[in-house]
Amino acid sequence: MKQSISLVTLGVADVERSAAFYRALGWMPAMEIQETVFFQANGVVLVLWGRDKLAEDMGIDDTRGGWGGMALAHNVGSREEVEAITDDARKAGATITREPAETFYGGYAAGFRDHDGHHWEVAHNPGFGLRPDGSVEISGD
Repeated sequence: MKQSISLVTLGVADVERSAAFYRALGWMPAMEIQETVFFQANGVVLVLWGRDKLAEDMGIDDTRGGWGGMALAHNVGSREEVEAITDDARKAGATITREPAETFYGGYAAGFRDHDGHHWEVAHNPGFGLRPDGSVEISGD
């Protein structure tokens, strides 16, 4: 497995307000789709998405505490890699919060929590390009 952090997704209360904040800092979105804003930040993508939607997507109960509303993502080149990394995480003692499955965006993804409570998504997103070093490249239309 190639070590990689592809995306950092911030679960936010108000996507428009948060996007305006980052624009005020000089950040320009690479893509905006389905109430989600993507900023290309060198080889990593910063994503703003509704906290409730992120929690649901990650299989996390956001009402019980213990979750900061952020998820790290490792994008990979195939569904098989999603399955293999999820299996490795399970064997290493991770709590699987979402079994590998089809996604609403046409990809395939799983979610897990490490021993310290950090949440990860491992995903194959055919809409994002992967550079040879494993970093993600998005392009807006």
